[in-house]
Amino acid sequence: MSGITLGAAHQTLRDEVTAELRRRILTGELRQGERLVEDRLAAALGVSRNPVRESIRVLAAEGFVQAVPRLGATVAVLSQEEAEELFDVRMAVEGLAARLAARKRGAASAERLHRVLEQAREAVAEGRLDQVADLNTAFHLGVGEAAGNSYLTLMMKPMLQRAQWIFSRTAAARAPHSWTEHLSLYEAIAAGDEDDAQARAVAHVAAARRSFLAETAGTDG
Repeated sequence: MSGITLGAAHQTLRDEVTAELRRRILTGELRQGERLVEDRLAAALGVSRNPVRESIRVLAAEGFVQAVPRLGATVAVLSQEEAEELFDVRMAVEGLAARLAARKRGAASAERLHRVLEQAREAVAEGRLDQVADLNTAFHLGVGEAAGNSYLTLMMKPMLQRAQWIFSRTAAARAPHSWTEHLSLYEAIAAGDEDDAQARAVAHVAAARRSFLAETAGTDG
């Protein structure tokens, strides 16, 4: 008899649906402000309404969906004010993560970061922007893991999922610069230079902020 319960299987399905809906939100396939119709999403994904309903609750808790009782759910709208707040937090958190990663530098974590950088370099060169966005998040999560601080790890994943939503809007312009900045940050971490690693991490987030502000100004203009 299999050790997998029906409940566990259902949980896995919900997680798969959640991941797919999150991906569609991050890439803009589901646009900000768009209404999420459970029946339509269930049919498109080939599942019943239950995992879709549960996934919408998860995404609402993550801030990607706005659910209003009796009115339904829509993809959340990320305001410029919220984006600015996110950049402020990223500067503090990711600067600290880079400093700790340089302090605790290890061969295994350095190798993981280098592997992500190589994959990102290839994705940028080939124009695979969706993959670039995923690898951008993977690199930052890798720095957080290299920091070796469990509290930072808990904070960084939801923060970086939101950051990917912003990065996806500027990926075409940011991707080549982001890869170069990541390489510079990796070198500081690998060298064990805590001050330089923190400074480069903060400068990287500041550059991402400038790119986002330029993109939104162009959109609003």
